Amino acid sequence: MFQKIWLLIAVCLLLLAAPGCSGSKQTADDSAAAPKERAELFISAAASLTDALEQLKTSYESQHPEVTLTFNFGGSGKLAQQIQQGAPADVFLSASQQDMNTLQEKKLIQTDSRQEFAKNTLVLIANKDDSPDISSFEKIDPKQITHLAVGEPESVPAGRYTKETLEHLQLWAPLQSKLVLGSDVRQVLTYVESNNADLGIVYSSDAQMSDKVKVIAEAKPEWHEPIVYPGAVVASSEHPQAAQAFLDYLTSEQGKKILKTYGFN
Repeated sequence: MFQKIWLLIAVCLLLLAAPGCSGSKQTADDSAAAPKERAELFISAAASLTDALEQLKTSYESQHPEVTLTFNFGGSGKLAQQIQQGAPADVFLSASQQDMNTLQEKKLIQTDSRQEFAKNTLVLIANKDDSPDISSFEKIDPKQITHLAVGEPESVPAGRYTKETLEHLQLWAPLQSKLVLGSDVRQVLTYVESNNADLGIVYSSDAQMSDKVKVIAEAKPEWHEPIVYPGAVVASSEHPQAAQAFLDYLTSEQGKKILKTYGFN
């Protein structure tokens, strides 16, 4: 009798330990049903991307409810400095190759994640209701204007492209006393919207978002370096896979469509 009981116990123990038994299957099912790890991604992004990224945030989070996107907008140069100083960031979206190169040289981004996701154009703008009689970049006359708003060339990519353009046209030096420097391209736009500057030089995507300014002229591509937006996962990211997935979304068909809607090429 006791031998039969011990035999039954042994058989039960063997069944419980066997692969595919009910206990193991329950564990596998629980694992499969486990929710994805939640991740808050900190995105340091060029100010010119503000409107587009807010739309992309809505779209992306609806498809990835486990991910929350938090943005830090500003001039690309300042954002790169913040990352160098240890500011938390998972993704860096720059308005210039130069600032991304700086981080890559210091091994502060994951090089294999770097990719270009947008392009832009430089334009000359004026207030829609009050503008000087100027029809092109070449015809900017220092005598006709009080202030020209531009991005700070040392930290704002749009400012660097502007300086290159005006130097090409031999206007940078003559306009020095007229310049009003913005900390990012959106501040430049605000100066013109509020009539604190007669003219401003911003990206076409920024001008498109404002109903208070008008585009006077578009800079020729050969006047400045190509305006290309690179993105990359920051090396110190705590969520590198989620960060890479968001970068990939920017270059997807849906991501490109949203960026195009906001004036990016």
